[in-house]
Amino acid sequence: MQLTIASGKGGTGKTTVAVNLALAAGNKQRVHFVDADVEEPNAHLFLKPALNYTKQVGIPVPQVNQELCTGCGKCAQICEFNAIAAAGKTVITFPELCHGCGGCTYFCPEGAITEISREIGTLEAGQAENIDFMHGRLNPGEALSPPLIKALKDKINTSSTAIIDAPPGTSCPVVEAVSGCDFCLLVTEPTPFGLNDLGLSVQMLRKLDIPCGVVINRSDMGDKGVESYCQQEGIPVLAKIPWNRELARLYGRGETVVPHSRAWKTTFSELWEKVLEAQIPKQPEKKGSKNI
Repeated sequence: MQLTIASGKGGTGKTTVAVNLALAAGNKQRVHFVDADVEEPNAHLFLKPALNYTKQVGIPVPQVNQELCTGCGKCAQICEFNAIAAAGKTVITFPELCHGCGGCTYFCPEGAITEISREIGTLEAGQAENIDFMHGRLNPGEALSPPLIKALKDKINTSSTAIIDAPPGTSCPVVEAVSGCDFCLLVTEPTPFGLNDLGLSVQMLRKLDIPCGVVINRSDMGDKGVESYCQQEGIPVLAKIPWNRELARLYGRGETVVPHSRAWKTTFSELWEKVLEAQIPKQPEKKGSKNI
């Protein structure tokens, strides 16, 4: 099973839920945790893994052989990101704008364009107790994070249980992180902003045909708008986490709550069980059967 933890906006407590849920699940089975928030990874601050594997990740960018190039300009015509330009018989590339689609190489009639790899980030992996940990670090100044997120997901053992901490929002990096997962847990807060961004996340997941449930963080603050929305849309609220000074204190010290409190361990263990139940499709009632 692949479970993605996401949120429509930052600051909802997504990573707090993700790391503590991984610890609770890790007490029962081996878990693969993937921090896919590659622009600002911080799960390692809480899980404190021993990292022992590093791999550079790049995307293919064009390299032009000017001797073979005839200056036809077809490469520039098909590039919607303006990463390659033709000026007479001179072709100029802008690797920082390239999305690595390979279109220019494919359409070059002279075979003058080949591809070389341009590094955009780093993949790191290691162990954190009973958790196989992995995260990505996008290089400073890079704007294209989906290829690095894809590289992370390609390393997941499909036979294992994976928890993916997605970036916040609903943009392309989030779509890449949640695509193909079995269930998405949306962490939100009971405020107008939380409700608005939760609605955007739900729309995105429905377009991708991914079932979801909701965790309401700081549930005793704000209003009841999120709960009403979930009830109207038929979205299960799998947990409500009230504001708690102990949780905030441990978070500020870069610590998780599951190892420190039996009550919190129970909270996140129950959430894990609800996630497992929620992602199992209900069997249709057979004809002629009666409810007793």
